[in-house]
Amino acid sequence: MSDENHLIRYSVITEKNPREIVLLRGNGCKWRRCKFCDYHLDFNLNPQLNYELNAKVLEYVTGRFKHLEVINSGSFSDLDQNTMNLIKEICVKKEITHLYFECHWNDRHYIQGAKKELNDLGITLKIKGGVETFDMKYRESVFCKGIDTESPEEMAKYYDQVCLLFGVTGQTQLSMENDLETGLKYFNRVCVNIMVNNSTQIKPDKQVISIFTDKIYPKYKKNSRVDILLNNTDFGVGGKNE
Repeated sequence: MSDENHLIRYSVITEKNPREIVLLRGNGCKWRRCKFCDYHLDFNLNPQLNYELNAKVLEYVTGRFKHLEVINSGSFSDLDQNTMNLIKEICVKKEITHLYFECHWNDRHYIQGAKKELNDLGITLKIKGGVETFDMKYRESVFCKGIDTESPEEMAKYYDQVCLLFGVTGQTQLSMENDLETGLKYFNRVCVNIMVNNSTQIKPDKQVISIFTDKIYPKYKKNSRVDILLNNTDFGVGGKNE
């Protein structure tokens, strides 16, 4: 995902919490140990080049829904300061009231300060965290997420929304439904991602995916608090613009 000229980096989500979404580029995820993820390959260590790219992407933001989601291959704290300043300027100028950032568990100490800073500008910051599953043993032995708590209550102190990852060997209908119900109990929103083929050692399990699509998806597809990405580009960003 390193070819900046071919990645789609702006899109509009019109269903379930309508918002604009941008895929920006930072200096990269600091954890980089998740066994299922090659998203971290979209990075550059040159902050000026990142800012120039991000500024071009942010030009597309209109503020039409007053909600903007900003994602990058890591935590929001991995974005350069000029990009962060531009995001704030655009939110104020376009009267965007709600901003969504992603944050790895190890970077959670950045959240409180960011929320206060944006709140002072009249912007509500919501944080999304990739939990993948609330089964800590599975999460850390199979996914290697680097989250050192099994308590959803503890996670909810930092995260407003969570991402779950389904479609991997060892998951069951019961485990996936338990994850979804735990997410809905403790967090405002849940985003379900279905595992797809990528360059990592973790591969999608067709049988588990069939269980999800046949037994679980019909129950939650109309839930206004649940986003379901059957493909990781379903939000409209991250795919190749050939």
